[in-house]
Amino acid sequence: MSLSSKYGYTPDKEAIDRQLELIAEGLENIASPELYKACFGIMDQTTLSSDDTPASVKKLVEKVNNLPAAFPGWPLPASICVYPNLGYVVAQNRQDPALHVTTVAGCFPTSQSWIEVKLHEIELAVRGGADEIDIVLALNSFLAGDYETAGKEIKASRECIDRVAAELGRKVCLKVIIETGLLVTPENIADASFLAMENGADFIKTSTGKVKVNATPLAAYVMCECIKAYYEKTGVKVGFKAAGGIASAQDAVCYWTIGRTILGDSWMNKDLFRFGVSSLANKLLSAASGSTVTYF
Repeated sequence: MSLSSKYGYTPDKEAIDRQLELIAEGLENIASPELYKACFGIMDQTTLSSDDTPASVKKLVEKVNNLPAAFPGWPLPASICVYPNLGYVVAQNRQDPALHVTTVAGCFPTSQSWIEVKLHEIELAVRGGADEIDIVLALNSFLAGDYETAGKEIKASRECIDRVAAELGRKVCLKVIIETGLLVTPENIADASFLAMENGADFIKTSTGKVKVNATPLAAYVMCECIKAYYEKTGVKVGFKAAGGIASAQDAVCYWTIGRTILGDSWMNKDLFRFGVSSLANKLLSAASGSTVTYF
C-alpha cells in the first residue's frame, strides 16, 4: 500500500490542472496591496549564495531591521534564511525576536552524506541560534524505493533538533524539502509529502532552489492536498513552504491562493504557510506601490 492510499488520497492531475486554470484566471481580481503585504509577512527572506559572508548577511539583517522605518505599515518577513554557519549573524543582529533565524542544514542542498554528518550539522545550527531548520529529503534512498531509510533520517533529524532545543530551553521548527522537481510525478510528490509529515516535519517544502525545476503550482497543489488529508486523518496541522522560482508578485498570489483554496484561512499565516525567496521582496513592494522599488 502506498503512503497516499493510507491517507485516502490519490492525485488527480486532470482535476488539479482544471483548478489551476481557474486560479490563474482569477489572480488579477484577487491581487491587492493588502495581499502583497500579507505575502511579505510570510516570506523567509533568503540568501544562499556561495559568496555570502558575515558582512553581507549582516547587511541584509540591517535592511530588514530598518523596514518599519522605510516602509511604515509593512510587516517584517517571517525569517531570514541562511547557510548554517551564518545563522549566528542573524541571531546576533536582528532587533525583533519575532524575526526568526532559519538555516538550511543536513548537507543542503543534496543531502548526500552520512547521517552522522547531517545530524552534527543540524546540532551546530541549532546551537548557533536557528529557530527553524530546513533539511532535504534523502533522495538517494527515496528514489531507490527505500522509504524506510529516508523516513528514519527525517525522524533522526527531528529527534536531534528536539534534544538540542530542549537543552537550550527553546523550540525549533523542522521543514523538510522534498525537492519536487526531481520527484517528477504527482504520486511521488504525494508519497514524499506523507513520509515527511509522518516522521516529524512541521512544514513540507517544495524545493531547494538549486535544481532545474523548483516550485510549480502543480506540486504545491498536490502538497497542500496531502497536508489536508494528513490533517483529516491525524488532527495534526503541518505547514507548507513554496520555494525556488517565486520571482513575481503574481507568483506569490498564485501560491497563496492555492493554499487558501485547499487549506482555508486558518493556514494563511507565518506559522503554517511560507515562501522561501531571495528576490520576491522588491517585487511585492513594487507591486503595492505601483513603482519600481529596489530596497533589497
